Amino acid sequence: LIKERMQTIPGDKRDGIAGEKKYAMRLRNDPAKLSAYQLTHSDVEQALRKENVDLPSGRIEGDRNELTVRTLGRLTKEDDFNRMIVKQERNSIIRFQDIGYAELGAENERTAILNSLKGNSAVIGVFVEPQRGANAVAIADEFYRRLKELRKEIPVEYELTIGKDFTEPIRDSIAEVENTLFIAFGLVILILFLFLRDWRSTIIPVVAIPVSIVSGFFIMYVAGYTINILTLLALVLAIGLVVDDAIVVLENIYAKVEAGMSPLEAAFKGSSEIYFAVISTTITLAAVFLPILFLPGITGKLFQEFAVVVAGSVLVSAFVALTLSPMMSAYLLKRHDQPNWLYRTTEPYLVALNRGYEKSLGWFLHYRWAAFPTLMVTFGLTYFIGKQLPSELAPLEDRSQISLVMIAPEGSSYEYTEKYMNEIARFSVDSTPGLFQTYSILALTFGPPAPVNIAIQNTFLKKADQRTNTQAEVFAAYARNSQQFRGVMVFPVQPPTIGSRFGQAQPVQYVLQGTNLAALTDVLPKFLEQARQSPVLRFADSDLKVNKPELVLEINRDKAAQLGISVAEIARGLQLALSGQRYGYFINNDRQYEVIGQLQRQDRDTPYDLKAMFVRTQSGDIVSLDNLVSFRESISPAAIYRYDQSISATVSAGLAPGKTIGDGVAEMDRIAQKVLPPTIKTSLAGESRDFAESSSSLLFAFGFALVLIYLVLAAQFESLIDPFIILLTVPMALTGALLSLWAFEQTLNIFSQIGIITLIGLITKNGILIVEFANQRKAEGISTLEAAKVAAVARFRPILMTSLAMIFGTIPIALAENSRNSLGTVIVGGLLFAGLLTLYIIPAVYSYFSRVAQPKVETLKQIA
Repeated sequence: LIKERMQTIPGDKRDGIAGEKKYAMRLRNDPAKLSAYQLTHSDVEQALRKENVDLPSGRIEGDRNELTVRTLGRLTKEDDFNRMIVKQERNSIIRFQDIGYAELGAENERTAILNSLKGNSAVIGVFVEPQRGANAVAIADEFYRRLKELRKEIPVEYELTIGKDFTEPIRDSIAEVENTLFIAFGLVILILFLFLRDWRSTIIPVVAIPVSIVSGFFIMYVAGYTINILTLLALVLAIGLVVDDAIVVLENIYAKVEAGMSPLEAAFKGSSEIYFAVISTTITLAAVFLPILFLPGITGKLFQEFAVVVAGSVLVSAFVALTLSPMMSAYLLKRHDQPNWLYRTTEPYLVALNRGYEKSLGWFLHYRWAAFPTLMVTFGLTYFIGKQLPSELAPLEDRSQISLVMIAPEGSSYEYTEKYMNEIARFSVDSTPGLFQTYSILALTFGPPAPVNIAIQNTFLKKADQRTNTQAEVFAAYARNSQQFRGVMVFPVQPPTIGSRFGQAQPVQYVLQGTNLAALTDVLPKFLEQARQSPVLRFADSDLKVNKPELVLEINRDKAAQLGISVAEIARGLQLALSGQRYGYFINNDRQYEVIGQLQRQDRDTPYDLKAMFVRTQSGDIVSLDNLVSFRESISPAAIYRYDQSISATVSAGLAPGKTIGDGVAEMDRIAQKVLPPTIKTSLAGESRDFAESSSSLLFAFGFALVLIYLVLAAQFESLIDPFIILLTVPMALTGALLSLWAFEQTLNIFSQIGIITLIGLITKNGILIVEFANQRKAEGISTLEAAKVAAVARFRPILMTSLAMIFGTIPIALAENSRNSLGTVIVGGLLFAGLLTLYIIPAVYSYFSRVAQPKVETLKQIA
């Protein structure tokens, strides 16, 4: 009922039932009674096929009416099956109740989900999985609405509770990003007002924010994107970005108004003068995100929407800065003949700051050669710190969930695993502060039967603000105490922030590929031994198990042939007796269920029980299998896996405290070089593969972005030297970004790497403003050195304003307690460090390398 009601939710990909105990009619055969009546399991199956039928049998046709004839032969109740005729001889009728009994039971008796907080009471879990691209939050809301209705229909003896709502972290993250959006908006306005000190001036660049944000939502709508964490994060980042162009235009117009021009004339001349720099910086910043659109794998899926929204918002902001901002300036700006108290109070400090910079720049330009060793130091620091920083796919977030995975030895029975599962459940309940729910899951399956030697204890904590401990602390406690369970392997697993890891999978997954099984099984123990001794890895294990116990039957083919018994008949007889085969179907409450035949448990618990099984000869007699087969115990692989068409074994491992997935993969590589022969190849799987793909993809995106920016700037400046000078801002920004990650003990991950790519576009804007203005001054006839100094001083205040606006707009991201804060950290750190150095390094390098003025400057002056 619940599944049927939920599977019609729009956007629902599939509904599953975990721990489902689907009805089945279980036929429990008694081997002793079967042999006494000269019957076999195949006879029972054949009898059921004959006696359990419901066929349309034609019709009766009259002159006026016709009747459909239907033979009602379906068995529906336990009594019907018990009274089913299996064999009839002379006057003797043998019914199924004479050779066994039928009972209504479960289709799968070898799986269970138990609520450990409620005395291991049985649980059936219904899960709803959204389609790709569907709105998970909207699906969850509809689920809750339908659940409310279902509570009225479900009998009172059943309790409906929410085991885990996986949209809660999404809701919390979206709410957090929404708050960050408003905080960033307020901080940017504050910075602008403190510099401009006039509401008329402040409102001009501020208008760019709502216009660009609305445009961002429009872009999302047209592209079919949803409002999610990354698109909202893009809008937060855009708040600091979109005011940059408006600030540059406004500052240039404002300076001309203060110099005596009318607002209208200043708006025209100021925007024309700065037009080229705005176009250059905008195209450069948008070009940075172009490579991200073509990234493969999980990185591309995650950040394509982010890149499109940011780039689109920036392009719109440039249009606003060159159209709406000059128009508003012409009508709103006024010359401050009588400045307000805030202007009078702060202007001396800003003037002193400007003069201090001019004086320090003049001093630095006397020793401008120092720019080159400074650049070399930044290159060296970037390389050194980059090597030292730990790397991972994404930092773990507190999702209020930890799983304890238990793996029993191969061949362990359901009861053996269940015993240890109950011990782990008690441990979870007794030793987990802030516990919300915990469920024991044994042999969970949504398809083929799952191995009964694997159990999972899913522990859900209260929300982070409702407990004093963290998820990481609980995980550490579980890891310390996991060795107390003797006879099984137990290890904790935390859900990844992003990636494809699921269930019992650990973060490091290393695939060994061999040409044959023997070669692989020869080196696998040595590899596992090294992995288990490694200080970087813990809980190392392999999916390839070659020690699964089995009972091998060898058939005396000659003897079987003499009796007219085929190998297929022997195998089928064993299958019907031991494996829980489907004999047929029956109808119960208008639903179809399976009929399953199998020996009772006590009749199949030792290898010697096979001797009590019989098959029918060609003459019609039955003969014991003991006369036809011999058996021996052996071991074999539980399953044989393939990866890229090669036989494979995946070695999974957790990480020691303080280690990241990058450390784990590097350690696996080290072990592989030490113990594996050249014939064994290696690959990565799961989260490890996602990590490697994202690292290589983002490295490519970084390099491609640099090349693209250089080409764009070369085309715009019609020079090969000027773009090179501008791109010297990048190593300084990288040094600041990596230093900030190191200082705050953060990692190189997918978010910090995207932040670094974004930083390229941000920091080159400073270089563009200085170089373009210097070219204009040089075209007026002053020396290169003087042009560099004049340009840097003239652009000092707009660079300071745009940098601080971006920094304060990004600070809320950097201070957030989530996996995305590293994106904010690299932008804030990179802008602070490089923003200071570029004000000195770029003018110095420009004075050495820049040559004649660009022809386009004269053209622009004529246009103006």
